[in-house]
Amino acid sequence: MNMNSAEPTSPVADLSAAPIVSGRTTAPALLSFKEKLGYGLGDTASHFVWDMVGFWLLFFYTDVYKIPAAAAGTIMLIARFWDMGIDPVIGIISDRTKTRWGKFRPYILFGAIPYAVLAILTFTTPNLGATGKIIYAGATYVLLMTAYAAVNLPYSSLAAVMTSDTYERAGLNTYRFICAFTGQFVVSGLALTLAKFFGNGDKAAGFQYTLIMFGFLSVVFFFITFATSKERVQPSTALPSSLKEDLKNLFKNRPWIILACVGIISFVMFAMQNAAIAYYFKYYIGKEDNVQWFNVIGTVALIVALPLSKPLARRFGNRNVFIASSLISGLCFIALYLPGAQDIVSIYALNILAKMAYAPAVPLLWTMIADSSDYSEWRTGRRATGLYFSAATFAQKAGWGIGAAIAGWILTVYNYVPDAIQTATSIHGIKLLVSVIPGVLYMSCALFMFFYTIDSQTTDLMKKDLDARRAQV
Repeated sequence: MNMNSAEPTSPVADLSAAPIVSGRTTAPALLSFKEKLGYGLGDTASHFVWDMVGFWLLFFYTDVYKIPAAAAGTIMLIARFWDMGIDPVIGIISDRTKTRWGKFRPYILFGAIPYAVLAILTFTTPNLGATGKIIYAGATYVLLMTAYAAVNLPYSSLAAVMTSDTYERAGLNTYRFICAFTGQFVVSGLALTLAKFFGNGDKAAGFQYTLIMFGFLSVVFFFITFATSKERVQPSTALPSSLKEDLKNLFKNRPWIILACVGIISFVMFAMQNAAIAYYFKYYIGKEDNVQWFNVIGTVALIVALPLSKPLARRFGNRNVFIASSLISGLCFIALYLPGAQDIVSIYALNILAKMAYAPAVPLLWTMIADSSDYSEWRTGRRATGLYFSAATFAQKAGWGIGAAIAGWILTVYNYVPDAIQTATSIHGIKLLVSVIPGVLYMSCALFMFFYTIDSQTTDLMKKDLDARRAQV
């Protein structure tokens, strides 16, 4: 059978004549509410740090810790490249981990406390002198990103081995992202308020105490994730472990390659729009403080629409829902170019519609990454869940870095001048960054997904074949 084909015929004949032996699967037909919620809380814990870094760390470095902006930017760039590079390493190591708790759950258990401690230290302000501050900030941020990868990558991979059913995965990832966006809501909407409350006039102490609270909650949530989850899908033991073979299979896996491209494009779009939205409100709308409400309302719209993911996927298939989501959401983003600066109702309405249309695609992307890992096991007999998820997050983080850079370049091309009255040309550039460019990029994801070959019939056949193999002793 051609590797690029997804015709619903079992590829068992391509494998060794000997049966592929694995541990028995004990997966129930449905995951319990407790297990789904417990798993989802792990991403709330992850977002307490991810969003504190994304929304507030640069501000903390420059305005609280008093590090020069150029140095702060360099620290964040170096840490981003380190974060991208460490992902595949963690994925490869976790795939080869064998403990009584499974492959991925031990990282959540033993990584939770270092993760929380490093988060607190990253938002702590020891007086070490100008050079010492820069070294301290760089060291703690790089270590924090290492701890984040060591916990979050196994956490993401865990969803693929909790169940082999693609629709249960969609439901599980729906809980995950409801909890994730709840964490984002807390951080984006309350972090500064909490810092002011805890600090009582001392910004440095306020941020530190806020991270102590978030760190404590993260440890509790990660422990709940560990206690309520179970790894049921076991890899084959018939074939010896081989990193070379796993990497070769990864880059021959057409569905995964398509998803990696979609991930890069999506995160270029997200980074570009997120970077530009503050400029949009400051210079076009003229109400800089409203950007926080804009973000919060968009997050609420995402949370409200996320539960539609599983029923839509079951009715129309993962691929088709993702395509429709990309097209509708992209059109809504493009339409954001049209409202005038005073037409706030239209601006908010289009943002809400775009986020609600986009929401079902969020858990489905991660569901399809798990399906692409199944596809590789189905075709080759080898399972490398951690590698597939780490390579996917590497691609997405690359997209995030590229998008932020492109936003800066486009602002320069359109003659943006900081803290000045902008020309019509620069306003045009800012509007394009928020609307047309990200909208076109997201719609282009639908074109890639037309070539995604794992349809509903194929996922059902893969589950049937793989479950049968795993049931053999």
